[in-house]
Amino acid sequence: MRDNASAAGRSAPVSALLFATLIAYAITCIAFVICAVLLRYTEFQESHVPMFVTMTSVIAVLVSGFDTARGADKDGWVWGLCAGIAYAVIWICLSVLITRSFNLSMRTITVIIMSVAGGGLGGMIGINFKKKKK
Repeated sequence: MRDNASAAGRSAPVSALLFATLIAYAITCIAFVICAVLLRYTEFQESHVPMFVTMTSVIAVLVSGFDTARGADKDGWVWGLCAGIAYAVIWICLSVLITRSFNLSMRTITVIIMSVAGGGLGGMIGINFKKKKK
C-alpha cells in the first residue's frame, strides 16, 4: 500500500516536469519569434542576439523549475535541477539535430550550467508555492 502512495507521489512531479519543460520551450519559441521580429523591423543589432538567447533561456528554465517544484511534496530544488537538466538535454539534442555535429564548446557548457542553476533556483522558489491538492 505504501509503495503505491510513494509511486503516485513521484508521478505528479514527473508529469509536472514534462509539462513545465514544454512550457519552457514555448516561452523560448515565442521569445525567439519576438527576437526575429525585432531584428527585421527595428534597429536591434544581431550582436545582441546571444545575450537575448541567454536571458530567454534563463527565464524559461526558471519558470520550468518553479512549475515543476510546485507539483512536488518536497525537495523542490532537486526537481528544479531535473527541470534544468531536461531543458539542457533537449537544447543539446536539438542543436545536434540542426547542426549535425556535437561540439562541447564554452557556449554548450554555459547553457548546461545556467539551465541547471536556473532550474534549481526556480525549484527552490516554486516549492514554496505548492499546488493545492484536489
